[in-house]
Amino acid sequence: MQESVIYVHATLFMLTIGYTFLHDGHVRVDVLYAGFGTRGRALVDLLGTLIAVIPFCVLVLWFSWGFVGASWKMREGPMFVGGLPFVYLLKTTIPLFAGLLLLQGVAVAIKSAMVLAGVETRVFEGGHSAEGAAT
Repeated sequence: MQESVIYVHATLFMLTIGYTFLHDGHVRVDVLYAGFGTRGRALVDLLGTLIAVIPFCVLVLWFSWGFVGASWKMREGPMFVGGLPFVYLLKTTIPLFAGLLLLQGVAVAIKSAMVLAGVETRVFEGGHSAEGAAT
């Protein structure tokens, strides 16, 4: 039972990170960002996504692929004696996390580019909306 808490906790955080990013619920230093207008926020989001989020996701996918594949190949067993025999499933959440975050990162980048181009951006319901954008 104790090990199942680790599985549920890890799965919850790993598979909901894209959803959190969609609703702008991730941790951010808002000292400057809060004072920016819609276009300033869009520029920060676009640059942050292109410079940090997308490369990070690609690296995680690249380096976890073999790691997770090896775990599936040997059907990696429990971490502790008598533990849950599904470590390979737990490790599978690593590339899933990176893939979901990458998809949401691309969506945020597109949304930010649309704001900067002055196009309607109400396609995405989460996060800060572009009320000042042209319709």
